[in-house]
Amino acid sequence: MNNLDFPKIEVAQTAGSAQKCDLCTNSTCCTYITQQIDTPRSKYDFEVLLWQVSHKNIGIYKDSDGWFLMIDAPCAHLEMDGRCGIYDDRPTICRTHDNDFCEYDAPAEDGFELYFPNYALLLEYCETRFKKWTTGNPAPK
Repeated sequence: MNNLDFPKIEVAQTAGSAQKCDLCTNSTCCTYITQQIDTPRSKYDFEVLLWQVSHKNIGIYKDSDGWFLMIDAPCAHLEMDGRCGIYDDRPTICRTHDNDFCEYDAPAEDGFELYFPNYALLLEYCETRFKKWTTGNPAPK
């Protein structure tokens, strides 16, 4: 597994979930978004993933919850000090974010079963997974 470029965070042993956001200076959870995707099964599914991961700041990973597209893009409202610039008006998904176990505790990649930050690594996986892998497979009919 490859490491992400997430900054490593020093963990204070006594930090509870209410204190973590105040102690976290990297705001890692606000520097990317993920979108769950269907489990790829066919060569065509993996061709689509290869196309997606060919774009800047896009990665793909699999964890115990399934497959995800990861987009490395800091929130536009993230202040220089790591705080939220629209905290009182932040979206519901931000308000309900559960930090009981988050990047403050351990890097996200520690939970990844598979991680493909670029085309080359995903292509290598495809060539291993499919005995007769060739790119340019036609779309399914």
